[in-house]
Amino acid sequence: MKLYYAAGTCSLSPHIVAREAGIALELERVDIFRTPHITETGVDFTTVNPNGYVPALQLDDGSILTEGSAIVQYLADLKPESRLAPPAGTRERVALQTWLGFIATELHKMFSPWLFHPEYGAQAQAAARARIAQRLAFVERHLRDRGPFLLGDTFTAADAYLFTIAGWTSATKIDVAPFPSLGAFMERVSARPAVREAMRAEGMKT
Repeated sequence: MKLYYAAGTCSLSPHIVAREAGIALELERVDIFRTPHITETGVDFTTVNPNGYVPALQLDDGSILTEGSAIVQYLADLKPESRLAPPAGTRERVALQTWLGFIATELHKMFSPWLFHPEYGAQAQAAARARIAQRLAFVERHLRDRGPFLLGDTFTAADAYLFTIAGWTSATKIDVAPFPSLGAFMERVSARPAVREAMRAEGMKT
C-alpha cells in the first residue's frame, strides 16, 4: 500500500496508525504548495484524488481510499489485535467514530482552511480561534475525567487524529496553557515510538 502525504498535514494520522499496527506503507510525498499539486514522482495528484488533498491511500489492487477518518479505520481493522479500533457493532466502536467525526468537523475544519489562509481575514480567524478554544475545552474535560486517551486506557486511531490536529495549535497561535490534560496527552502520544518514527520519516521534529 502507498500513502500519499504532506508533512505537517492531517495525513500524519494514518501514517501513525499504520506504524502502530505494524503495517508497512510506501510513502509518496505531495507538494501541496504547487498548483497543481505534484507528487515526488511527478504525478499530478488530482489523478490520484480529484479533490486534491491528502491523505490518499492506494491499496495493493490500485484502488484509492480518501478521507483520513475512513483511512485510519481501514488500517486499524487490518490488524484488530492492535486494538486501534474496537470491533464493528460495539458501543466502543461508535465512541471511536464519534470522536473521529468530532475531530474532523469541529477541530480539523476550524483550523483548515480558516487559519491557514490569511486571505480569509482577521475577523474570520479570530472567530475560528474562539471556536477551537471552546472545542479544546470540551476535549480537556473529557481527557481529565476519562483519559488518559479518548477511549480510556487504550490508544486508538482517534488519538492519532487528535494528536495530529491539536499539534497545529502552536503554528496557529492558539494558547493551550488552559488545557493541561490535553498538554499531557500530547506529551504522552509524542513519546510513543511509532509516533516518533512516523514524524521522523516525514522530516518533522520529534
